[in-house]
Amino acid sequence: MTEPPRPPEGNDPYNDPYAQTPPPGYQPPPPPGYGPPQGYQPPPQGYGYGGGGYQQPPGAGEDRTWIVLTHFISALVAFLSSGTLGWVMPLIALLSQGARSPQVRAEAVQALNFQILWSVLTIVGYILICVFIGWLVVLATWLIAWIVPLIAGIKATNGQPFRYPLNVSIIK
Repeated sequence: MTEPPRPPEGNDPYNDPYAQTPPPGYQPPPPPGYGPPQGYQPPPQGYGYGGGGYQQPPGAGEDRTWIVLTHFISALVAFLSSGTLGWVMPLIALLSQGARSPQVRAEAVQALNFQILWSVLTIVGYILICVFIGWLVVLATWLIAWIVPLIAGIKATNGQPFRYPLNVSIIK
């Protein structure tokens, strides 16, 4: 068998004349590691989460969401449909959430009555287009059918009640 090759004599780190040995009694520093994170301290023991402030009754946040969506989506649909289909979202809110929440039911009924009234007036305006005054009726009803629910949605977002103006009670 042959002997493995030896490294050249000049590259031996243990025989390097320029290498320094630590003084006696000195230990080299430990390799860098992970210490505790800077700026963060562990939470004190024995303390749980603090007590909350006012807690809403169950479903109150969901009710508010349904009310806001009812107003904003009915405004959007009335805008896109030239004022004729704004009643769809209030009807969906009434049928899906009306039995669970009296507040959602009251707002949905109010928005539904408003949108039905202005949808009928818009259709009458389309019929009156033959007399030219219909364009003015359609324009006015279209503007009212999406601007007023937009205002109602903004009020609902702020938690303020809103009563639709120029409204009739078709559905109770």
